[in-house]
Amino acid sequence: MDLKRRQPIGVELVKRGIVTENDIEKALEYQREHPKKKLGDILYILEVCDPFKLVEAIGDIIGTKGVLLTNKTLKIKITDYISLDIAKENKAIPFEINNGKIKVCFADNVNQRSMDAMRLLLLNKGLVMESYITFESDIDRIIKSQEGEATTNLNVKGRNGTITNLVDSIIKTGIERRASDIHIEPMENKVRVRYRIDGELFTAANIAKEKQGQIIGRLKAISNMHQEKQEAQDGRILLYEDYNIRVSSQPNVYGEKFVLRLLKKNSNIRNIFDLGFPATEEELSKSINKRNSITIMAAPTGEGKTTSLYSIIDYLNSPEINITTIEDPVEIRIEGLNQIEIDARASFSDSLRTVLRQDPDIILVGEIRDKETGEIAIQAGQTGHYVLSTIHTINAVEVITRLRKMGLSDYDVASTLATIISQRLVRKLCTKCRKERPFTEEEKQIIEKIGKKYGVEYNLNGMTYDAIGCKHCNNTGFFDRIGVFEILNVTEEIQAEIMRGKSSIEIKQEALKQGYRPLVVDGIRKVVQGYTTLEELNKKLLIY
Repeated sequence: MDLKRRQPIGVELVKRGIVTENDIEKALEYQREHPKKKLGDILYILEVCDPFKLVEAIGDIIGTKGVLLTNKTLKIKITDYISLDIAKENKAIPFEINNGKIKVCFADNVNQRSMDAMRLLLLNKGLVMESYITFESDIDRIIKSQEGEATTNLNVKGRNGTITNLVDSIIKTGIERRASDIHIEPMENKVRVRYRIDGELFTAANIAKEKQGQIIGRLKAISNMHQEKQEAQDGRILLYEDYNIRVSSQPNVYGEKFVLRLLKKNSNIRNIFDLGFPATEEELSKSINKRNSITIMAAPTGEGKTTSLYSIIDYLNSPEINITTIEDPVEIRIEGLNQIEIDARASFSDSLRTVLRQDPDIILVGEIRDKETGEIAIQAGQTGHYVLSTIHTINAVEVITRLRKMGLSDYDVASTLATIISQRLVRKLCTKCRKERPFTEEEKQIIEKIGKKYGVEYNLNGMTYDAIGCKHCNNTGFFDRIGVFEILNVTEEIQAEIMRGKSSIEIKQEALKQGYRPLVVDGIRKVVQGYTTLEELNKKLLIY
C-alpha cells in the first residue's frame, strides 16, 4: 500500500464527484470542534454521500482497496489472530481468511509502521496479510463491541456457576497472567474486570450487572471488610495460594470498585542489576551505603521505587549490619531484616523516632511524606546512620525542590542528601517473538539528537526490534518490564548550589557538569540494546 497521497484527500474527493465543496466545508467546521477526527471519517459520520463510494474512493486515493466494515463483514473472530489491545493500538481488524491469506482492515489514517507491525505479527503466524482501508469510527465500534464479549480465558460464570468460584476464577486468572493488580469495576450495565500486566491495563471480562452485589459481598467477606459500610475500606486476603492480596474498595456512582494488589509471598528479591541499573557494582557501592547520609529513590506512583529499594537493601544485607525498615505496608519479607509495619497507632515519624533507639546501621523509611518525617530522616543521617527512602517526583533534581517545599532547610538537604536515583519502568520486548530490523532514518535522527545534547554516543549500526506478539506474551509483543534510571550524586559543587538557594534548573546545569545524565540517556541505551522500543520509551518520557 502506498500511503503517500497525491493531493489533499478533500480535493481528490471533490474532483471525483464523491462530495461537494460545501460538504468539505461542513466537514472542516466539524473537524475544528473534533481535531482528532480525520476528514474521511467525518464525511462518513455526517452522511453527506454514499459510504460505499466514499470508502472505495479513499482507498483508491491512498493506494489500496476500501471496504465498509460491519459486524456482518467479519467472517472470523478477531482474537483468534490478534489481541484486542493490538487491534486498538494499530487501528486494525482482521476480517476474513482464505488459503493462508488474511484480510486486515485499517483505519483511513493508518501509518506505515502499524501496517508493518501487523504484517510481521501475522507472518509470524504463517499468514500473508492483504491490506484494506475503512473508517476509523467503524474500527473503534467493532473493537468496543468485541471487548464486551472478551473473556481472555476467564470463566465469567464461575465453575459450577457459584459466586465463590467466579471470584476465585477472577483471582486465579490474574495470577496466571502475571497481573500486579486486578480491577473489578461496577459500570452502568456491567461489571468490568481488568488486569494490570507489565504496567498496562487490559480488559479481561464484562460480567452481568445482576452479579455485582454478590461479587462485592464475596470480596468483602474474604478480605475482612465490613459488609454494610458503603465507604472506602482496606482489607487483605491472606494465604491465597502463594500470595497475600491487598484489597482496596472505593464507592463510585455505580457501586463499589475493588482493586486487588497481588503480592507473592517469599518472592525472591530481584538483583538490582537485573532490574536494569546502569551502573557497575563498583559505581553502585560508591553511590550507596554512605554513613551520615540519605539515598532517595524518586519516581511517580507505580514506577517500581519500592522494588528497587528492596533490591538495594538486599544488596547491602549482611549479618554484620542491623537493618530496620518502616513500611506501609510490608510488601515483601526479607530474611535478616527488622521490618516494622505502620498502623493506626503509629505514624512514620513516630516509628522512626523509636527505631533510632534500636541501634540501627541502615534505616529504610517507606516514604518521606512530610516535614516531620523528613526532619527525623535527616537527623538519623546526621547522627551516623544510612537512610534510604522514596519520594514522588518526576526526576532526580526535583527531589531537592520537593524537600524544600516540605519546609526542610537548604543546609539540612545539602549536608545529608548523598544520592538521588530516579526511575521509570518500560515494557520489555518479548524475546520469543520480537523481530529485528535496521534503525530507520527518523529513529537515528531522534537518537543522535539526544546523544549530541548530552554528550553520549550510541551505536546505531546494529539492529533494533519490533514488538510482534505470540502466545508467550499474550500477543502483546512485551513480557515483563525493565527500569530506566538516572543517578544524581550530590557532589560538593551541587551541595554549594543547594546552599546558595539555586533553582532546580541551575542545579541541573551544575549536575550535568558533574556527570549526571537524565532518564532519557539510559532509556535510549535500553532501546539500542534491544530491551524495548523507541515507542515504549516515548510513552514514558515524551522524547518526540
